[in-house]
Amino acid sequence: MLTIRNETQADRRTVEDITRRAFYNIYAPGCVEHYLVRTMRDHPDFIPELDFVAELDGEVIGNVMYTRSTLTDEAGAVKDILTFGPVSIAPEHQRKGFGRRLLEHSFRRAAELGWDAVVIFGSPANYVGLGFKSCKKFNISLENGKFPSAMLGKELKEGALGGRRWVYRDSPVRGVDEGEARRYDDTLEPMAKEFRPSQEEFYIMSHSTVGEV
Repeated sequence: MLTIRNETQADRRTVEDITRRAFYNIYAPGCVEHYLVRTMRDHPDFIPELDFVAELDGEVIGNVMYTRSTLTDEAGAVKDILTFGPVSIAPEHQRKGFGRRLLEHSFRRAAELGWDAVVIFGSPANYVGLGFKSCKKFNISLENGKFPSAMLGKELKEGALGGRRWVYRDSPVRGVDEGEARRYDDTLEPMAKEFRPSQEEFYIMSHSTVGEV
C-alpha cells in the first residue's frame, strides 16, 4: 500500500539517502541532488506544504520537493509559480508508477493551495505524460531569450500561462556550489563515481533549444 504524506524531521536522512542513490551517476559522475535537498529546506523559497514522501508498507521510498520561482511578463509584472525537484524514487522501486502517483498527488495539493503553474527542467520523455509541454508553447524563455529543450511547463489552472510572453527565473537556492556538494558527498558512505551514457544524453538535452525569440 502506498501512502503519500508530508515529510517530517525524522524522514530527512532517509530522503537524502534515497535522493543520492536515485541520482548518483545519472547526470554526472556522482551527484549534487542530495546536497540540494539538504540546503533547500532552510531557504525562503522552499515550500514545506509541498514537501512529500511516498511510503510503501511503512517504508519511505520516495520524495518530491518544491520551491517558489517566478515568471515576468513584458510589462514587468511578476507571477509566482512552482518548480519541483529533486523528485526521487529509490532505485529498487523505480518504474512501478510510484513517481507518477507522488507527482500527481503534489499537483492536486498545489492547486488546492492556489498555485496555478509549474515550470521544471527535465527530460520530456519523463514528463509529457504528466501534462507538461515545451515552454516554447507557453512563450516562456530564459533571460537570454532561449527556450531550452529541457524546460517544461504545466498549467494547474487552465489558461494560467496564456496570452503573454514570460521570462523564467529559478530560485537561487538551486544554484548549487558543486565544490561544497562534493565535499559533503565525501563525508558520506563511499559510492563509485562512474561514466554512464545517460550523462551524455543529459548534456545534449541540457544544451539544446527548440527555438529563439
